[in-house]
Amino acid sequence: MPILPRTAALGLIALLASSPVMAQPATVTMALDWTPNTNHIGLFVAEAKGFYDEAGIEVQILPYSDTSAATLVANHVADFGVIGSIGLFIQRAAGADLVATYALVQTETGRLVFNGDREDIQSPKDLDGKTYAGFGGGWEDVLLGTMIRYDGGRGEYETVTLGTSAYEALYNGAVDFTLEVYTWEGVKAERDGREQRAFRYADFGVPDQHTNFIGTTEAYLAAQPDTARAFISATQKGYAYAVEHPDEAAGILVAANPDAALDRDFVRASLQALIDGHYLRSAAGDVGTIDPAKMDAVGNFVFASGILRDADGKPLKDAPDFSTYYSTDYLSPLQ
Repeated sequence: MPILPRTAALGLIALLASSPVMAQPATVTMALDWTPNTNHIGLFVAEAKGFYDEAGIEVQILPYSDTSAATLVANHVADFGVIGSIGLFIQRAAGADLVATYALVQTETGRLVFNGDREDIQSPKDLDGKTYAGFGGGWEDVLLGTMIRYDGGRGEYETVTLGTSAYEALYNGAVDFTLEVYTWEGVKAERDGREQRAFRYADFGVPDQHTNFIGTTEAYLAAQPDTARAFISATQKGYAYAVEHPDEAAGILVAANPDAALDRDFVRASLQALIDGHYLRSAAGDVGTIDPAKMDAVGNFVFASGILRDADGKPLKDAPDFSTYYSTDYLSPLQ
């Protein structure tokens, strides 16, 4: 092995000392709330288009599991996760360290739905005495009771808990009504030729909401503010790109999730519903924006309903400061 002259060796040492060390990209783990679908499309677009690479981060989208994304985040198993709006309020009130940082949709995607040939159902009060196919959440009774009573009914109905089997039971006439996400189950029903009618929650006394968020913990934001900002900004860019390039975005989602056996035409139709309804991007052009007025309205609504409980399971006596349940500091102005 040749030996470097002393002057050359010293020069090499000086060069190495002055050369910047290549920084490793920060790793961010992201938990989904369900199997991959169009609510998640911006994440996969941001990954495929290199937006995360440009931001200097490596994002690991975790496989969906039976443990809720909110629980994974609150217990520091995942850095970020898709968190339902009502789940955020309930778990945070009970002491979970959760904070919303990105609104996946700008307005409610859920609706109360029933078969289109039901002439006996013209408004929510007609649901009194009928059978609801439910999913086992306490929020459902608050939601349905509010809508029916707002319309002049008693809010009295039978419930059978069926989970995702609710949609087949509805179609077969085994139950009278259920809840669905219009941009997924609703689009599927339309494509399958199943005529439906629906009531929007916000038309019958329930505040409009963002439905779901990308959220993290206050502890993570305090420890990794720059990484959080890079992740949220790049994700925002991914969703904005999906709105502008829906054909490409649908293909990216399908290609990134071969085990999910997604139907590309269905994914494309679902994405179009999200675009046309101004869910992913509002009519004013907002992408990812959290509306403080909506957060206060929903927070006060669920507080008044009595479903917000402390860590001991006791109903909260005073309404929390709901401005602490979310942060608007991590989005970037879109160009």
